[in-house]
Amino acid sequence: MDIDKDLVAAMATPLVLAILAEHENYGYAILKRVRELSGGDLEWTDGMLYPLLHRLERLGLVRATWGLSAEGRRRRNYRITDAGLAQLADQRRQWATANRTLGQVWGNAIPVGV
Repeated sequence: MDIDKDLVAAMATPLVLAILAEHENYGYAILKRVRELSGGDLEWTDGMLYPLLHRLERLGLVRATWGLSAEGRRRRNYRITDAGLAQLADQRRQWATANRTLGQVWGNAIPVGV
């Protein structure tokens, strides 16, 4: 499915924050989780994810630390901060409103996949 880039951009921050609210994670695992959650419809690249993670870190919504992979390679692990959790709660309220509003307009008139 080809999802409009504006919609992908709009959901990027709440999606990454929600994934990090599950537990601390590193970039490649976040990319895999996005793909898994979307059933393969979202195929993010490093070029999309890492600038977003760096912006979230600058905003104080996530914190990054260096760690080691199981193979002993250095990797950057990201975890959500208290400010990130507050932002995620606000984003959830906004998306719930958008979802409810669109659902009322669309109802059952437009089948999924059209």
